[in-house]
Amino acid sequence: MLKSVFLLLTVFICWSGWSQEPQTEVKQINIVYGANFTKDEKQYPGAAIFSKDDRQVQFEHEGADLWCDIAIYYQKENRLKAIGNIKLQQGDSVQLTSGKIDYDGNLNLAKAWENVVLNHTSMTLTTDTLRFDREKQEAYYEHNGTVVDSSNTLTSKIGRYFTQLKKSQFLQSVNLVNPEFNLVSKQLDYYTESKNAYLYGPSTITGETYTMYCERGFYDTKIENGYGIKNTRIDYNNRIITGDSLYFDKKTEFASATNNITIRDTINNGLIRAHYAEVYKAKDSVFATKRAVSINLVEQDSLYMHGDTLMVTGKPEQRILRAFRNAKFYKTDLSGKCDSIHFNQKTGITELITNPIIWNGENQMTGDSIHLLSDLETEKLDSLKVINNAFIISLDTVGKVGYNQAKGKDLFGKFIDNKLSLIDLVKNTEVIYYMYNDDQELIGIDKTICSAIRMTLANNEIEDITFITNPDGDIFPEKELPENSRLLKGFIWRGKERIMTKDDIFDEDDNNIKLVTIRGVDNPIDLDVEPEEAVEDERKRDSINSSKLLPPNPLKKIEPTKKDQQKKEPKAIVSETKADVRYEEGAKENGLDAGYYLIANVFEVKENYEKFMESLTKQGLEPQHFLRNFNQYHYVYLERYNTWEEALQSRNSNFNGKYLDETWIFRVLDK
Repeated sequence: MLKSVFLLLTVFICWSGWSQEPQTEVKQINIVYGANFTKDEKQYPGAAIFSKDDRQVQFEHEGADLWCDIAIYYQKENRLKAIGNIKLQQGDSVQLTSGKIDYDGNLNLAKAWENVVLNHTSMTLTTDTLRFDREKQEAYYEHNGTVVDSSNTLTSKIGRYFTQLKKSQFLQSVNLVNPEFNLVSKQLDYYTESKNAYLYGPSTITGETYTMYCERGFYDTKIENGYGIKNTRIDYNNRIITGDSLYFDKKTEFASATNNITIRDTINNGLIRAHYAEVYKAKDSVFATKRAVSINLVEQDSLYMHGDTLMVTGKPEQRILRAFRNAKFYKTDLSGKCDSIHFNQKTGITELITNPIIWNGENQMTGDSIHLLSDLETEKLDSLKVINNAFIISLDTVGKVGYNQAKGKDLFGKFIDNKLSLIDLVKNTEVIYYMYNDDQELIGIDKTICSAIRMTLANNEIEDITFITNPDGDIFPEKELPENSRLLKGFIWRGKERIMTKDDIFDEDDNNIKLVTIRGVDNPIDLDVEPEEAVEDERKRDSINSSKLLPPNPLKKIEPTKKDQQKKEPKAIVSETKADVRYEEGAKENGLDAGYYLIANVFEVKENYEKFMESLTKQGLEPQHFLRNFNQYHYVYLERYNTWEEALQSRNSNFNGKYLDETWIFRVLDK
């Protein structure tokens, strides 16, 4: 019988051993040099107190050594409190100094405060309070810190440093100072080795010759090179450039932009819109394409100019604008098209090159070459030249059947108050003109040739024609002039091509451009780590604890009452008040029980909080969550407690050693 019981017991023990997962062995904190030894059971029950002599007290734990003046060592709990001139050395590269440290050997977690300095290779981090998780090799502060390396000085209210990646993650009031520029951001990730900065949230980089703003982007602080991919803007070379994506390189003095671009000339008040553009500072030039349009103000009227490609070159007072291939322009009473347009600000001349045509009101004008001249002082349109084979046509506005026509070798027009008021046709001129009496009855069709013709216009219509030098012609009754004699040689009516609005300068291809997808807006942009790590980091970035602050709370944070302050805990580890701990409270909602909730994380995106809860469940935890109505954020919590003391004890013990990341306390009021 006894043998059977023994056999069953042996099988049970073996089966239990096989079924249990292997446990990570917790190593004890070792005393290397204790110097003076005392005990104080009243103040530090269960603790051994060591103090220095001519040497400091020294402890060792899992590859790290700690020196201090005084150590209060709880051997059973495997933790110690170090006081005075502390140095924590991990290997050859990580050194932490401070005035005080609480070290938990079970969790490999150190909390240091009072003049904390963390040195790692070429990086130095200083702050008032720092938590250093040796298990994850992460350091965290939440009350202002400064990171200095060989190139930059960075400050922020909240920060985290990853020793394995040599990466800092800064949150709230981030300021990066470099001898060449300053960078201010809401959130920034920074790599000490590469000197690369990843920007999340509103960020402004100010250099000697440029200012760059974006809400998501990258910047190489060594060479002042980077890009923005959300709400980007660069103030550069007397121009303001905006777009969905924007690239900048100081060394080559180059910037480019993609999708929904605007480039504003701050001196000449000109504007370019496009879906791709490049700016060259040294050449003082802009190149734009993909539905590119230049917009300039001419006497309180916008002049729109479009081409497959736009190029602006020259100093501010000597700008040259070129529109290449399928060029068009539009203003309220003047429009035109040709193969290319060339505008010279210094001379005030706009040239329409190759197959040009312009419309002034109902008048269509063509020729081998057309020039528009502006007054350099007033910047108003001054005159018009049509060189070789000048031809002007307008539909007979009364009869709506025939066409008024005039042609000659050259045409010269004069603008008064930006309206075409006078036209001179010279050399071998011909006219066909429908004439009416005061009752709008057709008198006849005037067909005349002569050396020169002058036409006056009112409201963009021909009001009077004067024949100069040996006119030869007659007024024919409509029935006596055959249809084929009512058109001058070279007549081509192109009314269907007329540009009636600013939108008509774009053709079907322009309006159907498929914009390129800007990568990184909704996906990780961190190139300093593997793609899988970047995806996980992006998920964490949605976490309030790791990356961003909560929206303003409608209820104020509550300071501890006198009753709270008078309470004393038996253990120093629970002596923090609400003022020392991240703590918020809110009204009761959605049937949530009143009490103190230990918050593990808060997420804006539903998918992220679900993945986070799944990861906690795999760790053997039982997380729960609630949604707050006022900010629509998902709060993931580990447990609810009835009292502040219970919640604080759980928070300070890392949820009894089950959860090592940061937690904070949220109180749901009973009302």
